[in-house]
Amino acid sequence: MSEQPETTPSGWARPVGRLQTGEVSREAMNLNVSGRNLTGPLQGFGQLWQKTYRVRLSGVEMTPQELIKTWKANFPDFWPAGNRFYGSLRGIEPGDVAVLNLSVPGGMKLSTGIMVIYADDESFSFMTPQGHMFAGMITFNAYEDDDTTVVQIQALIRASDPIYEMGCRMGFAFKMEDEFWHGTLSNLARYVGVSAPQVSQQVTCVDNKVQWKEARNVWHNSAIRSTLYMPVHLTKRVFGR
Repeated sequence: MSEQPETTPSGWARPVGRLQTGEVSREAMNLNVSGRNLTGPLQGFGQLWQKTYRVRLSGVEMTPQELIKTWKANFPDFWPAGNRFYGSLRGIEPGDVAVLNLSVPGGMKLSTGIMVIYADDESFSFMTPQGHMFAGMITFNAYEDDDTTVVQIQALIRASDPIYEMGCRMGFAFKMEDEFWHGTLSNLARYVGVSAPQVSQQVTCVDNKVQWKEARNVWHNSAIRSTLYMPVHLTKRVFGR
C-alpha cells in the first residue's frame, strides 16, 4: 500500500512527479508503477473514448453517500475473480497509489497501477501510469434518479500505445474492459441487496484520430514487461526473495 498521501481540502491529491508505492503484499507482482509518470488522455496514443457503465439499485434504500462510503471501504472486494487491487488499508483516499494485478488471456498476469487523484463523499477518480493499457481517467460516482440510487463508472481513455490500440481495434481489449466493469458493478449491486442487477453501457468516440507522437509509449508497455518478468515473479513466490 502507499504511504500517507498529501491531500488538498478540496479532495484533490497534491501534484506528484514520479509515482512511488509503499509496502505491498509479498504475493503481488509489483511492477510498472514506481518511478512512472501519470498519463491522462492527452498522453495516450489511440482513439479517445468515453465509456459509461451504470446500474440502478432498485429496491435498495441507500443514499449515494452511503453507497460511495461502502464502495471506497471495500473497493477490491467487488473486482471480478482473478484480479487483485493492492491499495491502502484505509480504503480509497486522495494520493493513494495502488498496484494492480490483472488477469489476461493465457493465464498470464498484467501488473500495473493507479493513483487516486480525487475522492469525496459522492465520487472518486483514478488516473493511470505509463504502461497501463489505457491512458486516461476513471471516475466512480453515485447519484439519485427518481428516488433510486444509480451507481456509475465513467472512463475517458485512449489506448496507451500502438500495440494496445491494435487490441482495441480488434475488439478484445475493449471486451475485457467492458466485462471487467460490468462484473464490478454487478458484484457491488448484489452486495447491497440487488438480486438481479442490470448494467447499462454507453460508448462515445470523442476523437477518432491517433496521436503518432505518443507511439514511443510502447517502451513502457506493462503487458510486455509483465510477461517477461513472470518467470522471475514465480521463482520468487516459490523460493522466497
